[in-house]
Amino acid sequence: MSMIRKERALLALADGTVYRGYAFGHRGETVGEVVFNTSMTGYQEILTDPSYAGQIVTMTYPHVGNYGVAIYDMESNRPFVRGFIGREFSHDYSSHRAEQGLEEFMQRYGVVSIQGIDTRALVRRLRSGGVVKGVIAHRSYTNPSDPYGEFSPEEEAGLVARAAEHRDRDGLDMAAEVTTELPYAYPTLREGKRVVLVDFGIKHTIIKRLAEVGIEPIVVPAHTSAAEIMELGPHGLFLSNGPGDPAALTYAHRTAWELMGLLPTFGICLGHQILALGAGGQTFKMKFGHRGGNQPVKNLLTGNVEITSQNHGYAVDIDSIPAGQFVPTHINLNDQTLEGMAHTRYPVFSVQYHPESAPGPHDSRYLFDRFIQEIDAFEGASGLPVERSRTGDLGL
Repeated sequence: MSMIRKERALLALADGTVYRGYAFGHRGETVGEVVFNTSMTGYQEILTDPSYAGQIVTMTYPHVGNYGVAIYDMESNRPFVRGFIGREFSHDYSSHRAEQGLEEFMQRYGVVSIQGIDTRALVRRLRSGGVVKGVIAHRSYTNPSDPYGEFSPEEEAGLVARAAEHRDRDGLDMAAEVTTELPYAYPTLREGKRVVLVDFGIKHTIIKRLAEVGIEPIVVPAHTSAAEIMELGPHGLFLSNGPGDPAALTYAHRTAWELMGLLPTFGICLGHQILALGAGGQTFKMKFGHRGGNQPVKNLLTGNVEITSQNHGYAVDIDSIPAGQFVPTHINLNDQTLEGMAHTRYPVFSVQYHPESAPGPHDSRYLFDRFIQEIDAFEGASGLPVERSRTGDLGL
């Protein structure tokens, strides 16, 4: 009985740790920040979420790809992950919705992947030491003449060095890499309240959820100014999710601050962090972040616990926000980090998690209803000039 030969692949981390496995997806080499996601499903949504730009994602669930890929599950127009890691990726798939298999999808969009490694050991390494830069390399890319052979010690050392030399995401404005180039209107079949959605890396499902509650979405690029937003005559403002270090988006901080109180505002994930920074607060990088569809969050206003979907590596320090601005409304029950906040005077609120996702399955949908209620109840800031007096720069 002959053994099936598999092309070799390697995951090399900047700390010198090396994992040997097998090639999957697009044949090549890639470098990025290695993180992990604890979701059991939703791999296509993860691959196409712009918030993962610059990252190599490890799936903790051991079997990935068995229901294939469907166009309706895309969160953007293409994958944004730098690479993908799994214990076992399925070549076969079974679903009436599927249009192609996972490997075909990865090959089409150039996603370099590795399987067959001990993902439990890798995740333990990330949990104990924190996220780390890494390289995935396929043997056929580094040595086409011998795709089934082992990497030499010199090749492994070279890949470790490449991972160590890769630039950190800290301090990078990565929203500029994923945002829309031009404004666009999301088509709806009914008239609704016009809301400007600032795209820092927005997911398609968020736009759909907002449309479902009666909002007419107008999506604009990340660098759109407060004056340009107000010229669109909006009834509300939405600040989206996105990748990278929130502290680097100083232009977005200023826009959020200039519009504070002029429009009912809802922020999700990066948008939540931008609101805090705009009000004079600070964010910090987490050890390994929250990524998965099983994060428990407590609503401090109702006492209810929501099972949430999350994807973030930074968090807001609520104590750093000047008094009289935001108060906490939600906390993470695993580590007590801030998951939601609301302004003390204005109809402005935000959450760190993704209420458009459905792990609960509908635990957090009320936030979209709340947003439209705030818009309906708001009397008259739309159309007012943006300029008004402020105490200090960005509220400091």
